[in-house]
Amino acid sequence: MTTSTSGSEQRIPDNTVEKKSDVAIAQDHALRPIQEIAREAGIPEDALIPYGTTKAKVDPTKLGEGSDARLVLVTAMSPTPAGEGKSTTLIGLVDALRLRGHKASAALREPSQGPVMGIKGGAAGGGYSQVVPMEDINLHFTGDFHAITAANNTLAAAIDNHIHQGNKLNIDPRRVTWQRCMDVNDRALRHVVTGLGGPAHGVPAETGFSITAASEIMAVLCLATDRMDLKRRLGSMTVGYTYAGKPVTVSQLGVAGALTALMRDAINPNLVQTLGGAPAFIHGGPFANIAHGCNSLMATRTAMACSDIVVTEAGFGSDLGAEKFFDITARAGRLTVDAVVLVATIRSLKYNGGVQVSDLTTENTEALREGLANLGAHVGTVRQFGVEPVIAINAFPTDTDAERALLDDWASEQGIALVSSTVWAHGGHGGLELAEAVEKVLDAPRDAGQRGSQAIYDPAEGVENSIRTIARRVYGASDVEFSRAARKQLEQLREHGLDTLPVCISKTQYSFSDDPTQLGAPRGHTLHVRELVPRTGAGFVVVLTGNVMTMPGLPKSPAALRIDVDSEGTISGLF
Repeated sequence: MTTSTSGSEQRIPDNTVEKKSDVAIAQDHALRPIQEIAREAGIPEDALIPYGTTKAKVDPTKLGEGSDARLVLVTAMSPTPAGEGKSTTLIGLVDALRLRGHKASAALREPSQGPVMGIKGGAAGGGYSQVVPMEDINLHFTGDFHAITAANNTLAAAIDNHIHQGNKLNIDPRRVTWQRCMDVNDRALRHVVTGLGGPAHGVPAETGFSITAASEIMAVLCLATDRMDLKRRLGSMTVGYTYAGKPVTVSQLGVAGALTALMRDAINPNLVQTLGGAPAFIHGGPFANIAHGCNSLMATRTAMACSDIVVTEAGFGSDLGAEKFFDITARAGRLTVDAVVLVATIRSLKYNGGVQVSDLTTENTEALREGLANLGAHVGTVRQFGVEPVIAINAFPTDTDAERALLDDWASEQGIALVSSTVWAHGGHGGLELAEAVEKVLDAPRDAGQRGSQAIYDPAEGVENSIRTIARRVYGASDVEFSRAARKQLEQLREHGLDTLPVCISKTQYSFSDDPTQLGAPRGHTLHVRELVPRTGAGFVVVLTGNVMTMPGLPKSPAALRIDVDSEGTISGLF
């Protein structure tokens, strides 16, 4: 059976007999030339910068604004070891919307090599709901992460060299805040000492590495509106403080132009395709638990210039990625979200109800009922931003009729749309019901005076107030406790005129609280703020809570142990 979709055809896969890995499914797929994908999207030939035959960059300066496109945000319940399939659902939804006659496209983050080689795997979807070529996307792609790493570490070298060569700016080596980065999970680099070996080798300093996704340059790339805005933001980044306590910026060091040169090509969004032939703009990759967790504004705007409906995502659950999308990304880009899809699974709901990972495939309606508190809290979070969510239940063969019936009854009681999605097994055809539910939200008339999506705090009221508002309204906290260092940093923010920046809270993804063991929907807890870091180029203040680290470590059995390549260059083990 085939169904026409904007000049391409998507076949309902017969995967009931043979179970294939994600990478095998992707490798068996016949990719269309990227020029065809671009042409169908209305991208002019002079705006396309091919990287081979199946991927390309797009020059947004040669496209229109696309202000009439409607924007759909995909978020999720709190993530669990069982996985929720947010990106898989997004990609399948885009293919389903195209099957229903829409000119739809996806805007996604780029995968980080750290999780690809670690525990999470790639970020190109899964099953028959993927973006391809998945090996390229998951490994080096078009080199954006390498460009960010190079720019980040060039800046680190410039700071050290400035101090070594006489220190005209009077930078206090003990108060340099800029760290080097690598796109690798490497716990041994969290705390290091540089400059050892005598005067010829620089000034000794205690420092560390972050993962590239946590670099401020990643955030700057994702919030920049054009190349000159990128240059301005790079120049505005704070790298440390003088002996007198004054902030030092990249512009003062004189290397903003050099960093922009390294990022010249990386600023252009990347174009690939879904298995259903839809255009997918993949660009930028900040983590939501240590950064703002959204793809670049330029990718979203480029997709909106080429589509009637754009589906994008925010990292982890709605308490992290979606909050930051509404309060940081949408605010910076003046975007309005027209619909929200909230992804959940029966397995993850049971996990939040107290079931161990090893028992998640066993029917347990009591635990499922308990776990619904987590989903309900995420529904409440999304509603606070002025959008009514659609819940997408990512279906698994182990889900039982009794469990599905319980979910349907709960959704009916809550007055919320809940649909089952089988996009992993059936691609876009498995998301047709979800696409129809999203259409109803998009087409629903708005009440007079209704503003659409909105932020939940006003940065003008100060950083402390912004943190307390998020903690209370999104996390369900009753109080916020600031460490002595954080209290001092609050005063410094006010002194330096930075107290009205939006906040980007770094928090565990596994709980609404800052304690990853508090599952479900904890209420009345205290959010513990240990450090405040101004990101003056990105334009927000990072709020570090709990024990979240900006350099992850590898698990006991990392994914890298299962990745291989044969004599013909065919890669296996990616997922």
